[in-house]
Amino acid sequence: MNRRHLLGALAAPAFAPGIGLAQGFPNRPITIQISFPAGGATDVQMRSFAEAATRAFGQSVLIDNRPGAGGTLPAANMRNARPDGYTLAQFALPAIRLPFMQRMAFNPRTDFTPIIHLTGYLFMVCVRAESPYRTWADLVADARRRPNDVRLGNTGANGTPHLTLIELAERERMEVTHVPFRGEGDAVPALIGAHIEGSATGSGVLQLIAEGRLRALNVWSRNRSPKLPDVPTLRELGHDMSVTSPYGVVGPLGMEAAVVARLHEGFRIALHDPAHIATLERLDMPLEYLNSADYGAFIQRTADEEERRVRRLGLSAG
Repeated sequence: MNRRHLLGALAAPAFAPGIGLAQGFPNRPITIQISFPAGGATDVQMRSFAEAATRAFGQSVLIDNRPGAGGTLPAANMRNARPDGYTLAQFALPAIRLPFMQRMAFNPRTDFTPIIHLTGYLFMVCVRAESPYRTWADLVADARRRPNDVRLGNTGANGTPHLTLIELAERERMEVTHVPFRGEGDAVPALIGAHIEGSATGSGVLQLIAEGRLRALNVWSRNRSPKLPDVPTLRELGHDMSVTSPYGVVGPLGMEAAVVARLHEGFRIALHDPAHIATLERLDMPLEYLNSADYGAFIQRTADEEERRVRRLGLSAG
């Protein structure tokens, strides 16, 4: 199926009459593989989404954590998954970016069936509450005094937090040691345990901030976070940057249009479920719904942007 035919198929009405696999779908559990370990914002959001989807479908929707490989394992696993709608993947931004940085087994433009776009992250740099860094300027000043002695974690090598920290370090003329983890669920315990001085992370840490265990030095959203009204944005700190990492759900190439439509409609209901919306609000993550065809177009645009970015910055997986 070529791209034009695929996008045309994805535009089919939800719950359109279907044949073959679509009849009686779903009649067994659906599994969504996600790119990060348990405990982080992705895991919390996706499990809430899966619970709402279980209600919408009347059939279990399960979350399967597949961290590693820079957030690309779920996408890579779709290459060998049956296109029957029962094995799906969170399509994180690294799965679009990394194929332009190294040889990978999939092409983000052509090897997936887009189903629905969901949300994006609130990112920030956090330190322990007892850290001497009271502000971002404190961290920058110390990193300039002690090149490469300040260790900053991130949620995965070549992921959006990692690359943004690299850019921030260049802008601030500081040299730091970047420490990649498999996700927020691994980076935050390392930060609390004082194995690193700070970390770029997502909004899964908001409760730890509220409890006084962590402190945010900046947020990467365009405007200040309602959950962190006293924390400045990167723009307020002098950097014309706002950074999120949007994601949605995709399946293997070759799925029946009627199955895609059924999945889209159930997931659309789940996305707008009040319990899931409450989770998004708790994590300060936006609801960013796109239907299947629009999400497919979004993936194409994002792939073009990431390819240009990789070439401009000379990025590589090494």
